[in-house]
Amino acid sequence: MLQILNELFYNMNTKLLTIFFSALLGIFLISCGGRQTETESTEWKSSGDPAIDQLTQKISERPNDPTLYAARAGLYYEKEGYDEAIQDLQKALSMDSTNVQYLHVLADVYLDYYKSREALETMEKAAVLYPTKIPTLLKLSEFQVILKKYQESMRTIDRVLQIDPQNADAYLMFGLNFKEQKDTVRAINSFQKAVELNPDLIDAWINLGQLHAGLGNKIAARYFDNAILIDPKSVASLHAKAQYLQDKNDLKGSIELYKKINNLDPQYEEAYYNTGLLYLDLDSIAKAQQAFDLAIKVNPTFVQAYFYRGVAAELQGKKTQAKSDYEQALKLAPDYEKAREALEQLQ
Repeated sequence: MLQILNELFYNMNTKLLTIFFSALLGIFLISCGGRQTETESTEWKSSGDPAIDQLTQKISERPNDPTLYAARAGLYYEKEGYDEAIQDLQKALSMDSTNVQYLHVLADVYLDYYKSREALETMEKAAVLYPTKIPTLLKLSEFQVILKKYQESMRTIDRVLQIDPQNADAYLMFGLNFKEQKDTVRAINSFQKAVELNPDLIDAWINLGQLHAGLGNKIAARYFDNAILIDPKSVASLHAKAQYLQDKNDLKGSIELYKKINNLDPQYEEAYYNTGLLYLDLDSIAKAQQAFDLAIKVNPTFVQAYFYRGVAAELQGKKTQAKSDYEQALKLAPDYEKAREALEQLQ
């Protein structure tokens, strides 16, 4: 569930965070420019990140400015410094307790830090403070879906529709609720209503494609194509279509889409990994190994990529490399049985 929602909401959340923190950084950097004296620079300890250090230095000069703490929290969040991000956001909220954007970001940090209770409580607080703010209610509904609180989520969506009966995102959220509860008919109807209200709603088109594909309906391809047509650079749309082609046994077509994804986003590790799996199916072993190499380069802790790179190496007779990859997979995930079995058979 979490994986599905992360994919669907990734673009939206990333853009919002980028815009928010870019604006904050711009404001204080313009208003507070100037070289610091040697005395001032010794009042803080370097983090090793120039952008964070610059903010820390500004905070030492203006300790009562919540925007500085919020901006630094954003940088910590990007680097997965969750404790530091939470501390800074709580400091910002202690100065500006009703800032809804701070609450939204704090909830995101908690959720990514596997603190789901705190994440939900933060969004519930935001909804109490702003009971008619639609983006806040939609985000609360999203968190409720992620945490499988479906009835609460749908009640929150009803609140949105009372304010705006034609809100497309509300019907998208209804669709996600029904989809997770395996109510395919009502999920399709909800997503269809969402695209009728907003034909540019990519997430709804993707979900329609996935649901129709699950039913074996050929129209699924058209829904994926609609999503790509709206934004040809949408990684989520391209990935969904690639998975569809893979399921339809169009392996070469799927590979081409994964390559397109990596041209758009060279850090998208799953595209490299899936390409490697498809090359294995096509018996293009050397190409498969190259793809797994790229996945590991992006993410050195990608357990499955190590395992399948070992498989590719073993198929090529490179037993020493295969052994090394199986051992690395087990080092990262000691309970990974496939790697353990492969290593035992190799030895």
